[in-house]
Formats: sequence, C-alpha cells, structure tokens
Amino acid sequence: MYSTLEQKYKQIQQELMAGALALVCVFLIGTFWYCLIEGWSWEDAAYMTVITLATVGYGETNPLGSRGRLFTIALILMGVINIGYIVNRFTAAVIEGYFQEGIRLRQQRRLMESLSGHYIICGFSRTGRQIAKEFRAEDVSFVVIDAEFESVQKAESQGYIAYQGDATLDETLLKVGVEKATCIVAALPSDAENLYTVLSAKTLNPNIRAIARASTEEALQKLQRGGADAVISPYITGGKRMAAAALRPQVLDFVDGMLSGTDRQLYMEEFLLEPALCPFVGQSLQKAKLRSQTGALVLAIRRGDGNLIGGPTGDTILMSGDTLICMGTAEQLRSLNQVLGPINSQQLRQPKNN
Repeated sequence: MYSTLEQKYKQIQQELMAGALALVCVFLIGTFWYCLIEGWSWEDAAYMTVITLATVGYGETNPLGSRGRLFTIALILMGVINIGYIVNRFTAAVIEGYFQEGIRLRQQRRLMESLSGHYIICGFSRTGRQIAKEFRAEDVSFVVIDAEFESVQKAESQGYIAYQGDATLDETLLKVGVEKATCIVAALPSDAENLYTVLSAKTLNPNIRAIARASTEEALQKLQRGGADAVISPYITGGKRMAAAALRPQVLDFVDGMLSGTDRQLYMEEFLLEPALCPFVGQSLQKAKLRSQTGALVLAIRRGDGNLIGGPTGDTILMSGDTLICMGTAEQLRSLNQVLGPINSQQLRQPKNN
C-alpha cells in the first residue's frame, strides 16, 4: 500500500517513462521506414527521423516520393503529439512539486530506515496528537502513522515524522521500523483496528511494548488477550481523573506536574536493574545509598514477577530484574542513571535537559 503522495509521484514517473518509451518507438519506426522502405543508409535514416521529429525545418536528406512524404507527415504528427505529452506531464510535475515531493519521500524513507529504539503512534486524532505532544516534551524519537492524508499533513506541519498508511498492515509497520521500535501506541478510533495493530506489531516484534486505546470494557479485555501490555480506556481513565480532581485536587496536580509538561521541576522515571550493568544487585537500599549519592527518591520497586513494593525501606534488597520507580529533578535522575551503570537505551530513557 502506497500513500497518496507516493501514488501521485509514481504515477507521474510512469507517465514520463511511457512518454519517453513512445518517443523511442516513434524514432525506431521512422528509422526503419527510411532504411528498409526508402532504401537509405542507417545514418541517413536516423538523421532524417531526428530532424523530422524535431521539426527544425531542414530539407529532405534524400528525395522522397508521395508515399515517403505521407509517412513523413504522419511521423511529424506522432512526434509532435508525443513530445507535447511529455512536455505537458513534465510541466505539471514541476508546477505541482512532484519532483520535490520525490526527494522528500526518499529522505523520509532513509530517515525511517535509520530509526532505532523509537516509538510508533498509530492514529493522529485528538488522542494521538496529545500523545505526540507528550513525546516531544520528553524528547523521544517517534513516528506517526495515519491513513488520512490530511492527518499526515497536519502531523508534518507540526514537525513530526509521519507516514500515510494502514497501521493494521504488516507492510506499513515494517516501513516505520516496527522490528527496531521500543513501543507502539495504538490510538486508532476503532477497537478492531487497535486489536489488529497490536497483533501485527507483536508478531513482527515480540519484544515491543504495545499500548492500546479501548472504547469499551469488552474491547479492553480482548486487547489484553491479544497481547497489549497496557490498555487505556479514555472514558474510564477520564472518569477516574475527574473524581480524583474533585476529591484530591492537590495530589492530582502534583502527580500531573511530574508526569507531563515541559516546565517541570520534578520528574518520575523508571530504572531497570540488570546484574551485568548494575553494581548494586543483591544489596539493600541502605547499603546502596542511592538517596545520599544522587538525591533521587525511590518511591516503589516492581519485582521481576510483577509484585509491587510501595515505599521500600532501607532493608529492601535490590534484585535482578527489578524496576525502580524514582522521583527527583532532571539532574538527580541523571546522576542516578550514572550510578546504576550504563543502560540499554531501548529499555530506559534518560531524563531530558530542562
């Protein structure tokens, strides 16, 4: 499946190639006629054909009879029509910017091929636009997929990398580098499309993290069974946040201030502990002295088996596969990142600079 722009670019390419091929055929017809029918040499035949097609007004290379002149008239008409068609399509391509679009498409293709450890947003509706805004605030690389040409244009006008295509198709996902991506967010308006997208992404890259949007509780369960790592229902989540804003407004403002926005003072981040990289695996939090070394606060620990330890004490042992959920300034979290050791960029992002 090609995008609308790619289809137009390929169509103009095909039209120009067809015109050029037709012109070559006319040249060969003229050359063979003058050579085989009129009995001229190949050099004279080719020369006569060229000056006839070019309509430069030179005289006949060799005398022609009535039959030869009638053929020459037909040859002139075929040449004028063919050259006129080529000029028309070339002018249209220049005026409508198809050549510039071809250059842009090639640059976009090379850029997508170079992406690695990136995020994929499927659907640039209101939900997708907000996700893209948050990703840009976090300074992560991502690409937007949408089937509508207008949505792709809108995404590109905001400086995002966008591709027009059906996100449920393997071909589309492969073109945006799903096999090298870290996470895919299925924010399409249809639950069925989101389910197909998650299934396709998980098939092409079993290690990718899949986040999906669900409109109903039934769709939420099906997406979870389909392999989605997290399923978000805007209605359920919106209701919970509205209730929290009514009951605990200051808590909600504080948490929102850490999770989103570009002018934050405090951040929350997660750090995966790997024994080959982290020197503190097997030690207690008290012995690791992460707080005193970096200033960052460990809020919770998610064990490798999924068990969550909230408010860990100094006696809590750090184990392989643990994910530390930490809070601090950008500088404190960067320091914690260095203390925990070098990490895989596909698994963990470093807090961005303010």
